[in-house]
Amino acid sequence: MTNVEPQFQHITRLIGEARQRAFLAVNRELVQLYRQIGQCVSQQVTSKSWGKSVVKELAEYIRRTKPQLSGFSSQNIWRMKQFYETYQTYPQLTSLLSEVSWTNHLLILPCPSPEEREFYLRLVARERYSKRELSRQITSSYYERVMLGTQKLAPLVRELPQSLTDSLKDTYILEFLQLPELHLEGELRKRISQNITRFLLEFGRDFAFIGEEYPLQVGDQDFRIDLLFYNRTMNCLVAIELKVERFKPEHLGQLNFYLEALDRDVRKPHENPSIGILLCKGKNDTVVEYALNRSLSPTLVADYQTKLPDKRLLQAKWQEILDTLTEEADGANPENSVV
Repeated sequence: MTNVEPQFQHITRLIGEARQRAFLAVNRELVQLYRQIGQCVSQQVTSKSWGKSVVKELAEYIRRTKPQLSGFSSQNIWRMKQFYETYQTYPQLTSLLSEVSWTNHLLILPCPSPEEREFYLRLVARERYSKRELSRQITSSYYERVMLGTQKLAPLVRELPQSLTDSLKDTYILEFLQLPELHLEGELRKRISQNITRFLLEFGRDFAFIGEEYPLQVGDQDFRIDLLFYNRTMNCLVAIELKVERFKPEHLGQLNFYLEALDRDVRKPHENPSIGILLCKGKNDTVVEYALNRSLSPTLVADYQTKLPDKRLLQAKWQEILDTLTEEADGANPENSVV
């Protein structure tokens, strides 16, 4: 590299940052425009002044008078109406809507609940997902998995900032590894390290990969952590231990030992205590709850699947938990009871 190449890199970085700002500015205006058009169409349809034929005429009029414009087909105009009507009673989301591209909005709109739509809006704004990345997260039931996982976090993990706990899941989907049903821990670890970019899409982009089989020396013995990451939000090391079998309570002892070694010998003075994630082929929630109840380290036990889950089953499971929480809340407040 010549002496001037670092200066060239600085300039190309400035160009890239400017292009990104320009894209965001254009997107904000475009989303706002689509929302305004949706509002106009919604009001006309509500007053029964317009029907499908009029919207079709509008699309044809735009095509004829503004041939250089695209994205104003009758189908897309109806989507603008749906977009406006979906968020018209949520003014608190107005600024957030402008941070998400229209193509991503079209993926989020069909989500069945306001809570799920807001979840994905905030996720996209934070992680800057492409259309392909967001589609994968919705297909893999990212929302349901995070919600289910949050209900099962260990007490120490619940104390972590929400920005981190929102990225922790009860089940991780690793279909992109293309693993056979029967596989070894070494094969799982190697496939993850070889597909680290896609793995970080599942774990969250604030995780930076340090390495696999990270060496530790305690006394005169050598140990190795399966995967070691650093989380930029939490400013801490994150150790991941892999198990290609169902969770056993004794697995936690090994992980807690690694966390203690990291904190004593690896962690820098300005960093927070290390966090552990035990990733198993399967687990029993009751056994996990008992095992974590007295754990002194911030540790999460999750399982992984090598195939995409049935989204309907996860939705039903999450709805069941919501119903239970509602019943408990009503029971705690006798005023809500019907006599």
